[in-house]
Amino acid sequence: MTGTSSQSSPGEAAGRDDLVAGAGAGSGIRVEAGADAGDGGRARPEWSRDFALFFVARAVARLGDTMLPVALAAGLLQHGYGAGAVGLAMASTAAAFAGLVVFGGVIADRFSTRKLMIGADLVRLGTQALAAVLFYSGHVVLWEICVIGLVNGVAGAVFQPGVASTVPRLASDVQAANGAIRIAESAAQLAGPAAAGLLVGFASPGGVFAAHAATYGVSALCLLLLRLPPLIRTGAPDSTATGAFTADLVEGWREFRARTWLWGVIAVWCLYMIAVWGPTVPLVATEVVQQHGPRAYGLINSALGAGTVVGGFLALRLRPRRMLRAGAFALFAFVGFPATVGAGFGVPAMAAGAAVAGAGMSFWGVMWATSVQTQVPSDVLNRIHAYDVAGSLAMMPVGQALAGPAATALGADHVLLVSAAMSLVVPAVLLAVPAIRGLIRADARGAHRPHAQDGAADAAPGRTHPERR
Repeated sequence: MTGTSSQSSPGEAAGRDDLVAGAGAGSGIRVEAGADAGDGGRARPEWSRDFALFFVARAVARLGDTMLPVALAAGLLQHGYGAGAVGLAMASTAAAFAGLVVFGGVIADRFSTRKLMIGADLVRLGTQALAAVLFYSGHVVLWEICVIGLVNGVAGAVFQPGVASTVPRLASDVQAANGAIRIAESAAQLAGPAAAGLLVGFASPGGVFAAHAATYGVSALCLLLLRLPPLIRTGAPDSTATGAFTADLVEGWREFRARTWLWGVIAVWCLYMIAVWGPTVPLVATEVVQQHGPRAYGLINSALGAGTVVGGFLALRLRPRRMLRAGAFALFAFVGFPATVGAGFGVPAMAAGAAVAGAGMSFWGVMWATSVQTQVPSDVLNRIHAYDVAGSLAMMPVGQALAGPAATALGADHVLLVSAAMSLVVPAVLLAVPAIRGLIRADARGAHRPHAQDGAADAAPGRTHPERR
């Protein structure tokens, strides 16, 4: 879900996409998706060459993605556009991504995920380089920026499903791997907006787009050098090789809807995207840039990144038996981000609110990503993750596109305060659903029978849950 994309799913909502590492193929170790090493529950991913490459790819991509909102907000405002244009530009990427990522999941289960990810990175290298040329030349037309965003969204839809299946293929401890990658991405988020603010201030928005294009080149190079262990299929014959494309879509949907905790979170997340994340991102960007300048916005986003580093460290140390319940409690902390900006507090208070919000969102992201990667069979994980991301992000373009008109009608500060209130409602709803708050982590179940809500998935012919292999 969470966030490389810069999209936000339940597992990537602090940025990316999302995306999205452990014992590498080079070490000769093949660890099953649900395996969790011992050592008191504190085992760490093995830092092989392949893990390091994937780790760097995710961190560098995240660095570029966190620079993009600064460049879009500052660049479009500089050329006479307003909050609505910023929201529309962001929504064009999100809409293409959410609309096509399900098909990307099927493609990822049929072809080499590594090659698809490399190709997607190279496409975005080209589009962001083009955007840099447009901003450098001063020829900035909104529809052109939206088309570039649309192409980026398509590339992201091809890229993102492979992230979910790559982590358990490389990780001996999936939670530790997700926590480590989250920390790296958060550290990049700490540096990215500040660097973008400096580039905008001392150069131009075009410089930020050029730097963003370069990050996709680095990511593609790391993935090119990466060696993945073969994906071990479970039970039934390989339908991704012999079945029809539509049959694979149907199978993914059947596996998705069989897990109440999974589709329950996604359904609630649609509300989150419309009422909280969708309007918060463009409105915070435009409000802070207009009132305090791009450097202040970079500082606040860096504080958000610092908070997500803290959340990542907490996710490395804490091993709650009910991961989604613990993550939902952490989500309450996000209220600090839209509330402080909407209330018109000073930059230090806004930065503090962003830091607290980042910690809560990051902890939730690791809990969610680990739950999906360890509770779902590996041979349908790409498709399940695609449904996860699509459902999570389906409403984000709506929230982003409505941000401008809502701000015009009610005032940006009032819209942000409403988003703050809704950021308290969403985790309360998550905790009210028994299938979500009661889900037991995979490695804590042992030989016990999973909860009733997972029964349909367990009974599927030829399926074996990772924790039972």
